[in-house]
Amino acid sequence: MVSAPVGFQCPDCAAASVPVRQPTTVAGGALTGRPLVTYGLIALDVLVFGAQYLVGVNEVSGNYGMWPVGVAANGEWWRLLTSAFLHGSILHLVFNMYVLFAFGPTLERILGHWRFVVLFLISALGGSVASYVFSDVRTVSVGASGAIFGLMGALVIAGRRLRFDITQVLVLIGINVAIGFFSAGTDWRAHLGGLATGAAMAVVFILPERRHRTLVQVLGTVVVLAVLVGVAVWRTQQIQALLASIGVV
Repeated sequence: MVSAPVGFQCPDCAAASVPVRQPTTVAGGALTGRPLVTYGLIALDVLVFGAQYLVGVNEVSGNYGMWPVGVAANGEWWRLLTSAFLHGSILHLVFNMYVLFAFGPTLERILGHWRFVVLFLISALGGSVASYVFSDVRTVSVGASGAIFGLMGALVIAGRRLRFDITQVLVLIGINVAIGFFSAGTDWRAHLGGLATGAAMAVVFILPERRHRTLVQVLGTVVVLAVLVGVAVWRTQQIQALLASIGVV
């Protein structure tokens, strides 16, 4: 028997009454062994591209890609997200999926499944909003690159916080940013938008202290989303005014 606040308890009973704190990641997510979300996203992108290939890559891209006029004039807001799951070619798909496969598992283990999903989707949205704001309104763009750059931006923040080597990530960011500026047809705006958004989300998820972590993460996510939505609404009004001035709408 062991002493208890009132009387005595058997050792097994005393042990059972002690609450056990489940281990979590630095971001507060549940520890995970296999990066199931990363593998699921890769499978989803491959399946979507297969559907694109069967229906017609250009046709699907035209209907669901990031097209500013479609969003502003036709209210096709889904393009801001659906464009992130489409690709223009097999090479485009392979490169993005390779980076996701290389870096996704590390981030998923740091953040946990659900925070990783949020990071991916909001980074994709951030890339699309940047493309929406800075691209020619007639341009149609597709690709998970905004989300992929978001993962790399998040890894930079995570590496600084957790003190692991991020040299490979920085080199890859530098190479791809340079390629984006000099390669026609590459939406570098989405790359930079995704990069900045991913870094911001990593700050929200990883840097807060344990005591107020969940509250800060929720409020921070809401703030990032609100900024992206606000910018998208402002750009929509700008494009609508432009189209009205030339008699299109």
